[in-house]
Amino acid sequence: MKSAVMQPYLFPYLGYYQLVNSVDKFVFYDDVNFIKRGYINRNNILVNGQAQRFTLPVPGATQNKHINEFNFSPEVAKILTTIKQAYAKAPFFKEVYPLIEKVFTQTDRRVSILCRASIKEVFDYLGIQKELFISSELNYERELPAAERLISISNLLNCKQYINSPGGVELYDKDFFMRKGVDLAFIKMNSVSYKQAKNEFVPYLSMIDVLMWNDIEEVKLMLNQYELF
Repeated sequence: MKSAVMQPYLFPYLGYYQLVNSVDKFVFYDDVNFIKRGYINRNNILVNGQAQRFTLPVPGATQNKHINEFNFSPEVAKILTTIKQAYAKAPFFKEVYPLIEKVFTQTDRRVSILCRASIKEVFDYLGIQKELFISSELNYERELPAAERLISISNLLNCKQYINSPGGVELYDKDFFMRKGVDLAFIKMNSVSYKQAKNEFVPYLSMIDVLMWNDIEEVKLMLNQYELF
């Protein structure tokens, strides 16, 4: 079986969902330091033909504490209004907007829990069942160096292959993982484009954009447009 571990992101881009889709067991890495100005609490949507950043505030956020120590702000009205105005005329707005609203307004405001919901609800909408875990709830060897922690998580989940985002190419060594009994591979998203109103295609937006402009079967096809290396 295959596993992957990644910091929790809020409605990330398609490539993140491809990573989740490529494995049997996915772990949200929330007992590591929060990353300010990253994608844990922000991403981009299409507004008037251009990428526009949305951010869900995390009160007191600092890189000196773990992700699982923070909650999202409950103030979501402005973000939801922006999304509604941006996509009101998109072909799948009526199907997708309730999903987005459900995630943003959920009662449990813990960062890792709400980010997990932004993944789980999308896969549920697509009719795809995934095994999702939160690292702070797992009994793995936290005191080990970074690579060995990932191996420990994979072993705990009985997974012999570990898939990492391409950003890990410079960080993790395939031979080292193999000596520990885990086959390491990296995932790379293929070039993906789709119709966005009448505008020139803007890539790498939040999954919100993908869902608004494409039907379920088209999105499922996009989830598999990647390569492992």
